Amino acid sequence: MTYSAEISRANPSCFVFLVDQSASMNDPIGGGSRQRKAEVVADAINRLLAELSVKCAKEEGVRDYFHVAVLGYGYTVGSAFTGPLAGRDLVPLSQVADQPARVEKRVKKVPDGAGGLVETTTSFPVWVDPVANGGTPMCRALGLAEKLVADWVARHPDCFPPIVLNLTDGESTDGDPASAAWAVQTHVTADGAALLFNLHVSAANAVPVTFPDTDVALPDPYARTLFGMSSLLPQHMRFYALQQGLPAGDMARGFVYNADITSVVQFLDIGTRATELR
Repeated sequence: MTYSAEISRANPSCFVFLVDQSASMNDPIGGGSRQRKAEVVADAINRLLAELSVKCAKEEGVRDYFHVAVLGYGYTVGSAFTGPLAGRDLVPLSQVADQPARVEKRVKKVPDGAGGLVETTTSFPVWVDPVANGGTPMCRALGLAEKLVADWVARHPDCFPPIVLNLTDGESTDGDPASAAWAVQTHVTADGAALLFNLHVSAANAVPVTFPDTDVALPDPYARTLFGMSSLLPQHMRFYALQQGLPAGDMARGFVYNADITSVVQFLDIGTRATELR
């Protein structure tokens, strides 16, 4: 594995987020939170898009180091963007940054400098809303992602490979997703194969299984299927995971089972780590 290509405006990469929007995403997420799984996932993606925009901002504005797609799958399969970007798939990051559906005011607690916490209001841009309706057509979603990845690789043969991140809480309702997942990873640039990472969000309170290198600890066939669908974590992502206190061995896969809110955020942070931006 290489995964070391420099990412620049002349040689950008892309992220494709697949978001389970089935009816069961209405259930509360595990870990003691009252938030619905759909809300946690949507908030995490919106926060990531905002942080990615800041990371890629220079004096002249946000640079298009990445193009981003967010595809929802539930009652329908397609773009999950709302507002001005509704219906679009891969969007240059500068356009994402400039066109949120809305900017909400959120209250959060921050340290007050004296060991306590104080409430403050922050701006929170929203591109993706929580949706929970219908089944879990994961095969169709992966098929759509594969088309985007194939087209991207054909147009950017030397880029850091596309990264597809699938966030789901249930078993695929339109067949075995393994072959569709493999198809995504058959598209290869000069820097390596496209990456597919999978996050299982659960209503259970059990300890998450994060970046495992074997499926032995996974409790059911579906979890083992998701593990088998997941790409190995590139070296720089394993290193970053270790820095965050998460064990990630040489054969660790980009897979988290039974994720709580913290695991969702960590998964997206580590899974979208690319090389240096120029």
